[in-house]
Amino acid sequence: MTRGARSRALGCAALVVALMTGCVAIPTGGPVTAGDGGQVREQDGVFVLAQGPQTDAEPTRIVEGFLLAMDAEVTGDFDVTRQFLAADERSEWDPGGETIVASTTKVEQTGDAQVTVSLAVKAKVDVDGRYLEVPADALETLRYELVQDTRGAWRIAYAPDVLVVDSRRFAQQFRPTSLYFLTPDSKVLVPEVRFFRDRNVPTAVVRALLAGPSPWLRDAVTSAIPPGTELKPEAVSFERGGVAEMTLEPARAVLEADRGLLLAQLDASLRPLGVTTLVVRAGAGGAVIDGVPDELSTPDAGELEVLVDGQTLRVIADAPATVEGAGAVQGTAPGSPARSADGLVRVALADPSTLVTVPVGSAEQRTLLTGPALAAPSVDRYAWVWTARGSGTGRLDAVRLDGTAVEVTADWLAGRTVQAVRVSRDGTRVAIVSRGPDGVTLNVAGVTRDGGGVPLTIGPGVRAGGALTPADAASIVWVDDVTLGMLAEGDAGATPYLVPVSGSSTPLPAVADAVELAADRGSRLLYVVTADGDLLRYEGGTWVAVPGVTGVLDVAGAAFPG
Repeated sequence: MTRGARSRALGCAALVVALMTGCVAIPTGGPVTAGDGGQVREQDGVFVLAQGPQTDAEPTRIVEGFLLAMDAEVTGDFDVTRQFLAADERSEWDPGGETIVASTTKVEQTGDAQVTVSLAVKAKVDVDGRYLEVPADALETLRYELVQDTRGAWRIAYAPDVLVVDSRRFAQQFRPTSLYFLTPDSKVLVPEVRFFRDRNVPTAVVRALLAGPSPWLRDAVTSAIPPGTELKPEAVSFERGGVAEMTLEPARAVLEADRGLLLAQLDASLRPLGVTTLVVRAGAGGAVIDGVPDELSTPDAGELEVLVDGQTLRVIADAPATVEGAGAVQGTAPGSPARSADGLVRVALADPSTLVTVPVGSAEQRTLLTGPALAAPSVDRYAWVWTARGSGTGRLDAVRLDGTAVEVTADWLAGRTVQAVRVSRDGTRVAIVSRGPDGVTLNVAGVTRDGGGVPLTIGPGVRAGGALTPADAASIVWVDDVTLGMLAEGDAGATPYLVPVSGSSTPLPAVADAVELAADRGSRLLYVVTADGDLLRYEGGTWVAVPGVTGVLDVAGAAFPG
């Protein structure tokens, strides 16, 4: 019987959304408790060494020991962990598949030779390092089949190909690393964060980079690394002094590639790991690829701007200043300003159903788009203004200052009401808050464009901040190129969170009556606007009022993604 058949016959992991009550942490220290449905508690500050099975251990103790050893050997070769497996299963079990990041576990015997493990799941990481933060009440069940060997000792005859890791151990032993791809015009590097076990991370990064971006991002970016390029030998030599050496094949394709861009991708992906010098060879025994990495631009978010009584003000050194030439926005409820990086595109909502240009100089205010419940606009680096109108249309709207408008289709948005839209500063990704049958969610998707930068379609959405519920205000902003800021529902009302596209969300101190977020240069310059029109800046782990700025209607702090 194949392992796939055995998996179906003996049971595999099944994700169940349920409310977890009375559960405690996955064991990382101390004695193993009885396996009669009890729970195993984590002891803070205890580092656990992997220990092999006891000869007379009952099935539940064997599975508990297996989980403890697995957690302790997460960056090793699992030699001790395999001692809990029956002889045939030792070579079959593959811990390199999916990883479950668990906060609690419950072990109980559910048959004469079957043990079931219930896990409160915080996140899941696939074989390629893609991190998915799951809903806060997610439960995973794993089933283990056991047999007795010739000495009567219990061993695991079947174990799911899943690595179970305590959330604290995961933070210690898995490393988030950005793989860098290119915008279609090859002007900007685009990061995609993956999580790798802290072993030979440079090798894992290069392998993943050669394999290309994830499916959701694939049509939005490109790569200077030729398709089919392989790492030969299958490891990156990383020496003291920060020298990383690798050989890429086939040699001809590598030599014909744009070397500056290829080296730029490798350099940006490896430098955060301590690599200071790249030595890249084309083919076994081939010459070192000469050249230096291209210097690609990094979009700047610009300075914070606010709208007060319809007038656009720039906040410099905590003091408001008039934006030269910018007139007041006329309308019944002016708000939601957005602009391009160079300030040539300035737009706002005159009211919830009317998108207008901000009058600048001799140019008068003009209506660009109308529709019910327009989402706050976002301006991308190609000077397209993004919004959404109506509900369940399965599309977003993009318009230019000359009135050219396109409908950007997204099949997965059909039947959902879009509440917020923000395009990333590189223009390849869009963050969307929408409401549907499954509630309010935050998704990030790739943007497919034609050769002229015109947006055509939105790719499949990947869930971000799965443990959170976006607030009714639905305020989102790109804090940096891999992290979003979002207001989410909390016990104290709308709470600001830092939400990675791939990773675990982090709460910031709650702000009473928060309605809007803005960021101009990362989390060090993160702002929030209250319902009373006060502007607060995140500083020293708390929110500090910006003096002299009151009556704020809305913000345009992230320049171009709005």
